[in-house]
Amino acid sequence: MDKSSVIFGNIIDKKTLRKAAAQQKKFLKKFGDDRNTPYHLAAMDNEVLTPAFGAKVLVLSKEPLGKLPEKSVIIGNIRMGFGHYRISMAMASAAHALGYTPLWLDLNSFPETTCTKIIAYQNKLYSMASRLSQKSKLFNKLVWDPLNTEGFKRLTYNAGDQKTAELMTPVLNDLPKETPYIATHVWPSQAAVHAGFSHVVNAIPDNWAMGLHLSEGSLHLVQTPSSYLSYRTLKGFAGEKILNPMSENDILYAGHYMDDEMVSNIESDCKKRLERINGKKPLRFLLTIGGAGAQGDYFASLIKTLIPYIKENKAALYLNIGDYENVWDFFKSKISGIEKLSKTHFNDWNFTKNFAENALNDGDCTKEESHGIHVFCHKDIFAAVYATNLLIRSSDVLITKPSELAFYPVPKLMIQHVGGHECWGAIRAAEVGDGTPECPNLEWACSMLCQFIKTPDLLEKMNHAIMSNKKAGIYNGAYHAVEKAAGIEESKYEWAGR
Repeated sequence: MDKSSVIFGNIIDKKTLRKAAAQQKKFLKKFGDDRNTPYHLAAMDNEVLTPAFGAKVLVLSKEPLGKLPEKSVIIGNIRMGFGHYRISMAMASAAHALGYTPLWLDLNSFPETTCTKIIAYQNKLYSMASRLSQKSKLFNKLVWDPLNTEGFKRLTYNAGDQKTAELMTPVLNDLPKETPYIATHVWPSQAAVHAGFSHVVNAIPDNWAMGLHLSEGSLHLVQTPSSYLSYRTLKGFAGEKILNPMSENDILYAGHYMDDEMVSNIESDCKKRLERINGKKPLRFLLTIGGAGAQGDYFASLIKTLIPYIKENKAALYLNIGDYENVWDFFKSKISGIEKLSKTHFNDWNFTKNFAENALNDGDCTKEESHGIHVFCHKDIFAAVYATNLLIRSSDVLITKPSELAFYPVPKLMIQHVGGHECWGAIRAAEVGDGTPECPNLEWACSMLCQFIKTPDLLEKMNHAIMSNKKAGIYNGAYHAVEKAAGIEESKYEWAGR
């Protein structure tokens, strides 16, 4: 099924098609051709995902796939950094809340397959370039930012990806094609369409429209009105040339992709934040390290700025370093005296869950959750990602680059972006009032940290905005993704676009 030659009625030039075919040929030569290989899957419980959402993880099996739960939703994703996993967890949480069993399908988790080899190869290049962009301003200015803003935006880029996605279908052949399917990265969406799935939702991340994210044959969901209009009209996807637009049946504005437990507890979580602010309790800052591993020196400087306030019991820091224990060694080498202020909580998922629960239910500012620095690290990738989600609810400020976390219902300090496409995430947060504009440099970010502590009315306003946003349906995107994939017509959740 050729999806490269014509994209939403726009004919792709022959030069681009030759390039796309050459790239596919290169991958076949490098990683092998398994399009005729029969792969089988099994749905297995997972220590983190199953208790949290009733989710099951799809893994390779020697036996054909058995009967799936009657109400199943496939969550197609890849591990590329932590962002797509985090969005997938939001989809799984919403599916569970609506009575469905989420089936976790990570196309980057089958090392025997050509599909995973291609994704792992490209992920390695992306991570390497991401880290380099933080070390070299010249590389960032001349290569990385332009690629992430304009290179990935072009419609011709989608033609190449579509040709590559043809090689990602074999692992999907064991699954019933009528199963509701939500993709949180474009490759699982394109692969599902190529494999013949009939109910594919392509949940587009970020807030900057790019040809990279197109998956014709799926229903495209976006999180913001501005990205809806840009995608609908394919504005800028071929420079100043006016393209044939997408139809209204190809795309919907759904709202931010959020976990059910976050959305359903917004009022109580914001109320507790306001109580901590008014009670002059230590403000809890959450800093999370993503999977790409960039911005180490920048993060160290932010922590140094907070340390005097931590010593004065005006602030506490939750530091989630994901599954990278070496990051803690880096911080110990960069920040003098950090160990004396810190407690490490490594590879103990039950402790992390209990810590997050205790922090939510604090009424006593003498509890350990309100003081010092708490460092979390989990070798298990699911725990590494989901720890941040658990800690968000009891945090007063999330320190994050404007990536997928820019859309979360918690007051946010938006530090510098890593890829240029992220900038519009901060713009969205600032517009709806639950985050700052992007800090243009380190000095500005450090200043904002101090401002939050010295003038906490800024955080009061953000919490009131979050509660208003909930009433407007802004955080209901994950519910609507499930509804559309499963063909649910009625819902108690209001559409963000209404």
